[in-house]
Amino acid sequence: MHIDTWLRENTFHHRDFWDLRQLVAAKEKQNLRVSLCIPTLNEEKTIGKEIVIFKSELMQRYPLVDEIAVVDSGSSDRTLEVAASFGADVYLSSEILPEQGFKRGKGENLWKAIYQLTGDVIVYVDADITNIHPRFVTGLVAPLIYRPEMQYVKAFYDRPLAVAPGVTRPSGGGRVTEILVRPLFSLFFPELTAIVQPLSGEYAVRRGVLEQIPFPVGYGVETAHLIDVYAKSGMSAFGQTDLEQRVHRNQPTSDLGKMSFGILQTFLNRMKGLGMISQLPEMSTIMRQFQVKDREFQQTERQIIEDERPPMITIDAYREKFHSKR
Repeated sequence: MHIDTWLRENTFHHRDFWDLRQLVAAKEKQNLRVSLCIPTLNEEKTIGKEIVIFKSELMQRYPLVDEIAVVDSGSSDRTLEVAASFGADVYLSSEILPEQGFKRGKGENLWKAIYQLTGDVIVYVDADITNIHPRFVTGLVAPLIYRPEMQYVKAFYDRPLAVAPGVTRPSGGGRVTEILVRPLFSLFFPELTAIVQPLSGEYAVRRGVLEQIPFPVGYGVETAHLIDVYAKSGMSAFGQTDLEQRVHRNQPTSDLGKMSFGILQTFLNRMKGLGMISQLPEMSTIMRQFQVKDREFQQTERQIIEDERPPMITIDAYREKFHSKR
């Protein structure tokens, strides 16, 4: 599919789906079940507002979402307590499929959610959004309801940065996308450059797709998803929706470097797996960074290993839970 054609036919605006009664009716006609997963780690400041808005607007007023679940990596703050008090189902990632062990990382939470949640469609929304709104769900789920051939819908938006309480910078988000991922896609997967924000944490996916793809447990999970779904189904499987604006906290450049390190590991492994490169040298897993203070070099080292979980369909307990009756 030509990029211009894809952009015209598979790019939406959340206002396209303003009629939520119609959207709910279409969902019910197809007998679809929609699950909302919010992966968390120490998000007590924002998680309560997200749950209140999603539950009141998308469960009680318009019954679009059938379950809201927080899947947590082991928060040391009150994230789980706050989430439960506002009516979300709360789960520790380490307690889901315990026989599979626990690996720390957002991708682990997303993978475990496929087993724990019951939806035919799972929509993932990050927990640190300060301007949360129902469009973060409706704008992503609606294309899957109205377009049966569509499989995976990503969010995009303007990304002002919260630099202090009540203070935002009008732009500056998406730095890893523009510095790392978009150049890599431009070189090796040009069609994927049509996806405006490939690293956005908000997306809705059909269960049948999620269960078939592996999940890096760390920073590379979104990049891996796009490459894996593209390799299986091409661009026609994807949609994207303009959600206008997402306000979130700023991350220091050093943290973005760690993210890029993990993404690059995943990207190179995907290229090898697809036969685009014949072999890779042994890659270091140590990320070194430096700060200079008072003419002294301060070196930090962090080991970043992009472990991956296998496709959920390969897990016996999952097949028994979701496929035994089929």
